[in-house]
Amino acid sequence: MSQLTHEERMGIVYQSVDAATRGDEEEAMRLAKLVPLVPWVAKGIKEVFGAEYLAGWDLSEAEAEYGKDWLN
Repeated sequence: MSQLTHEERMGIVYQSVDAATRGDEEEAMRLAKLVPLVPWVAKGIKEVFGAEYLAGWDLSEAEAEYGKDWLN
C-alpha cells in the first residue's frame, strides 16, 4: 500500500491541477495516477468503464481492501 502522507497526496494533486491549468493534460494525468484511488472510487470506475481503464493508476488501497485479484 502506498505510504503517502496527506500532505504528499495534496502536493501531487496541486501539481496535477497546475499542469492541467497550463494545458499539459498528459502531465496532469501522469501525476493524478500517482495518488492511490480510494477503494470505492476504483470499484466504481471498474464497474462503469471496465478494468482496462484503471491501467496505470495506483490501486494499492483497493487491493488492500478487496484483495490482489479484485480486478479479475
